Amino acid sequence: HSSVEYFNINNVTQMSDVEHYNFDYSGTSMKALTMKKIKITDMYFSQDDLYEIFADMNITDMTIADSEMIHMLCPSHKSSFRYLNFLKNDLTDFLFQKCDNLAQLETLILQKNKFESLRKVSFMTSRMKSLTYLDMSNNLLRHDGAGVQCQWAESLAELDLSSNQLADAVFECLPANVQKLSLRNNQISNVPSGVAELKSLEELNLASNRLADLPGCGGFTSLQFLNVEMNSILTPSADFFQSCPRVRELQAGHNPFQCSCELQAFIRLERRSGGKLFGWPAAYVCEYPEG
Repeated sequence: HSSVEYFNINNVTQMSDVEHYNFDYSGTSMKALTMKKIKITDMYFSQDDLYEIFADMNITDMTIADSEMIHMLCPSHKSSFRYLNFLKNDLTDFLFQKCDNLAQLETLILQKNKFESLRKVSFMTSRMKSLTYLDMSNNLLRHDGAGVQCQWAESLAELDLSSNQLADAVFECLPANVQKLSLRNNQISNVPSGVAELKSLEELNLASNRLADLPGCGGFTSLQFLNVEMNSILTPSADFFQSCPRVRELQAGHNPFQCSCELQAFIRLERRSGGKLFGWPAAYVCEYPEG
């Protein structure tokens, strides 16, 4: 109960025992709390005694990063959190399951944790009615597919799933209204046609995967930016622009392209469309004898 509005704590080791404490947050002035590299030495205490102190804070922004945190409670009442950043901890799929009190949350950063199930992540967000940005990069996420249903927040517009263990089945479990999607550095070899209907998707990053061809845009009718750098594409399919008429920027460098008539036709078509083409070496301009 002070006039402090923004409070940062870095490199702190808690030495004494963790004990239960009732705190009344009404009338407090704090707006944001940032805690980084916090070490708890007491190994024998009730987890709830510690986490409820943070979960029930009457603030809009909270960061707890690089602190080996294994869990966080759902707030006990309707929370004012709009921004939560739990970068580089040990959080798992149990986080915020069936939590109805984060309806105002807009940004959630869970990069570098230990999440494994994409389906459980989707259900975690389904009750966050205002969530627009979610960062799940650098986790252990998988999705087995086989008709398993996912349920995402309808408000989710930007999703980062880069550097996980996701394969082709990920396209069966994506938020319907997403506009920017990163699947960089996963294990995707093919974008299945007719699976995902992402009509709002404008930017798609598939760099550093296992693609052997450019994906079609049958389910991505609004796609404008596509990154397929560092894949295994030899010759781009001739019908790419027929299925992707709105793509205006394509990044496709660091692929083992083979010089062919199809490649030349593809490059000419890209330039004729007025779009931007990045990463195509000049050495791929080929000459063929007549006939």
